Amino acid sequence: MSILFSLILIGISLSMDTFSISLSIGSCNISKKNILFFTLFVGILHFFMPLIGKILGDKIIDILYIKANLLLGIILIFIGIEMILELLKNENKETNFNLINLGLIGISVSLDSFSTGLGLFAITDNIILASGIFSTCAAFFTYCGLLIGKYGASKLGIYGNILGIFLLMILGIFYLFK
Repeated sequence: MSILFSLILIGISLSMDTFSISLSIGSCNISKKNILFFTLFVGILHFFMPLIGKILGDKIIDILYIKANLLLGIILIFIGIEMILELLKNENKETNFNLINLGLIGISVSLDSFSTGLGLFAITDNIILASGIFSTCAAFFTYCGLLIGKYGASKLGIYGNILGIFLLMILGIFYLFK
């Protein structure tokens, strides 16, 4: 029972970065199709990344050093700048989070679950259960973040978009220096 509780806590902690980023993305009037895509994509990645991390283990660390926070910071700042340009072009237009942007963000927020998979053997031998818990937590928190952000934006109008862009840029800077 304590292993299950530990896995749930790890799943929740792995989902906090995607939740905060989802709040920002949701506040920018993202389409329902993109909400569904991003939620499923992040959930699927949080399932497979620990598996890949467990399979590859320490060998990948010796070959390739991945700084997930730096990558995420650069992507968030780039998308924030793109959102500012879109906002300046036309205030009433839905922000264009295309599948490539959402995919890059999804991969970036899932890299921490990859590194968790590297050391997961110290907690459990049941990697499928662990990955399932991580995936469920990530999808849940992503979806909640997107909906809360979208609801807040509908109440705040253009100020919600500006707030979302501001939060995204702050998160990007935070991850650059994390």
